[in-house]
Amino acid sequence: MRPVETEDAARRLLARHPSFDLHAHPGRSFVRGAQNLSPAVEAFISAGPSEETAVADMAAGGMSAAVFCAVADLQVLDQDGYALVAKRQFHPGEARASYATQLASLDAMVAHGLVERILDADDLVRIHKSGAVGAMLGVEGGDFLEGSASRVAEAHADGVRCITPVHYHSNELGDTITASPTHGGLTPSGQACIKAMNRTGIIVDISHASEATAFGMIEASDKPVICSHAHIQTPDLQSARFISPDLAKAVTATGGVVGAWPAGIGITDLDGFIDRIFELVDLVGIEHVAIGTDMDANFMPVWDNYRQFPDVISRLGKRGLQEADISRIIGANGLRVLREVQVL
Repeated sequence: MRPVETEDAARRLLARHPSFDLHAHPGRSFVRGAQNLSPAVEAFISAGPSEETAVADMAAGGMSAAVFCAVADLQVLDQDGYALVAKRQFHPGEARASYATQLASLDAMVAHGLVERILDADDLVRIHKSGAVGAMLGVEGGDFLEGSASRVAEAHADGVRCITPVHYHSNELGDTITASPTHGGLTPSGQACIKAMNRTGIIVDISHASEATAFGMIEASDKPVICSHAHIQTPDLQSARFISPDLAKAVTATGGVVGAWPAGIGITDLDGFIDRIFELVDLVGIEHVAIGTDMDANFMPVWDNYRQFPDVISRLGKRGLQEADISRIIGANGLRVLREVQVL
């Protein structure tokens, strides 16, 4: 098999293999119609790309599909320096109303033919073959569940297939990684929601959870879990948003994956992101590494447009990865997790 070292070779690879971004916000659909936002979040919204542009970029770059994420704690977020933090609690019913608004925006993208909905692994494979762009619905933050496991089944009926139980706001399910602990780990409500996600076929994403909460999710789950967008703590680089090597290994011991995250924390260009991918491969193995771009909502991204995707692939090829291993990282590993979690 020929090496994948050029953009043309990368595009041929993309035509042969499905690609799957495990965490993204293409076009920032989560902000359409949003109410009661902080001025800092309002400013962030105003600079965002359109949904049409974002999906066109996916098609041009050869990205078959992504998890299009709503942001459950959007209304309570504000900026603190460079970081986002939860500055207040929700008003009664506010989290549920925000979820409904964001879900309607994502549904509209499907209704208008901009993307095709992904409900299971076969949908993703079919969409790749057709050349369309696929959207799997995810929710970043479990605030909309309001601690109720019964609402997990409702989310599944709404088409949600991935939930990050905790985002920047410590909620009824557990603690965020970026604030002082409130619960000390996964709560009983959180445990019940994880089990409900297993029963209904929704992927558990431990990203943003405190280490104690994340380990609790892993213990509660009897299916693979993911960490969709993060990196590992190293002696030379520490970040509140990175995870320990032990937690990364625990995620992958479930059969799950860690999504390499192209945030500009300790890296300044795409070569740094490639280094990050190889660091994950060295730690957890090629079968457990994926990509989670956080596109259109990332922090100082070194990869900020899907049109760069063939360049990412060719750089992996130039560093010695063969087609089979590249296909695992860009899609097959995430697709396997989806297939193992789904309930048909």
